[in-house]
Amino acid sequence: MAGHDLSLDEKRVYDARGDREELLVATELGVVAVSVSDDLVGEFGVDHRCVARDVACADGYVAVAAEEDVLLGTDYGETGFGPATAVGFGDGLLAGDDDGRVARYGDGDWRTLGRVGAVRAVDGPLVAAADGVYRVRGDELVDAGLDDVRDVAGAGVPLAATGAALYRLGNGWMDVLAGDFHAVSVGGERAHVGDERAHAATTEALYARETTDEWTRVDVPVDERVVDVAYATAICAITADGTLLLDAGDGWRTRALGVRGVGGLAVR
Repeated sequence: MAGHDLSLDEKRVYDARGDREELLVATELGVVAVSVSDDLVGEFGVDHRCVARDVACADGYVAVAAEEDVLLGTDYGETGFGPATAVGFGDGLLAGDDDGRVARYGDGDWRTLGRVGAVRAVDGPLVAAADGVYRVRGDELVDAGLDDVRDVAGAGVPLAATGAALYRLGNGWMDVLAGDFHAVSVGGERAHVGDERAHAATTEALYARETTDEWTRVDVPVDERVVDVAYATAICAITADGTLLLDAGDGWRTRALGVRGVGGLAVR
């Protein structure tokens, strides 16, 4: 897959910028690496071929939940977990699978922490599963409630996307938006309790949070389902059909990556 053609003016602007960042997209074709600068897309291509279901990055580390194994590092080395559906960095590297196994990686081996419903997402110390949210506490999994959880955001005040609503953790789980939610993200590595930037998606809409309690529907320039949002210099969103959307403050720019079966997005 070759990089897309920039206009001459775009190339001059892109080449002059020193704040280039790299996005990794988990797709059924493999892990796609995309070079971006603010809201401009540079070169992109397949960094590793596999059926990638999820991708996570933290402190220079890359982990991929793939059909055959959890892959780790810039060389995408196999770790021995087996087929995985979700990965995330919290207290170490965590991974989960369709059978509900949740494990932590360390010293070259996996330690199983417990079994839950089918694992759908991992973020920080939180696990989203078919039967609820679970919190990793030491070497144990603690049931934190809810049901049919599709995604979680563990930074700052936790959020959970479920088939019934988007929830925020306060004095228990409080619903903030009704709907069939499947994705939620907050602030990335920059997130903390005072950083209220977050996004959540249903099959038909994307919502943004600017303050703790205020969510608004975001107009995006494509009629495709947003499956994940990540935060670089720009806000970055990816659709199930492989369209990348970037907003650096002047509205959305889009670029079709030519891939399908998108499972996740991360900033390397």
